[in-house]
Amino acid sequence: MCLAVPMQILSIDGETGVVEISGVKRNVGLQMIKDPRPGDYIIVHAGFAIQKLDEEEALETIALFREMEGLG
Repeated sequence: MCLAVPMQILSIDGETGVVEISGVKRNVGLQMIKDPRPGDYIIVHAGFAIQKLDEEEALETIALFREMEGLG
C-alpha cells in the first residue's frame, strides 16, 4: 500500500524541492505541479509532488496523521 503525504515546500532548486512535515525533510520532484512556490502545501507520493493543497486542508490532514500516531 502506498500513502500520499501532505508536505510544505521549503525551497526550490530547478525541478526539485525540499519539503517538510513534522520536522522530516525530503527532496521531491516538482515536475507534475503547476507553479510551485515555497510555502505551498502539496501532496507527495513516491518522491513526487502530485497536487497542490490549500493550507486549511493540508493542516487538517496533518492533524489527522498526528492523531493516528497516538493510536498504536
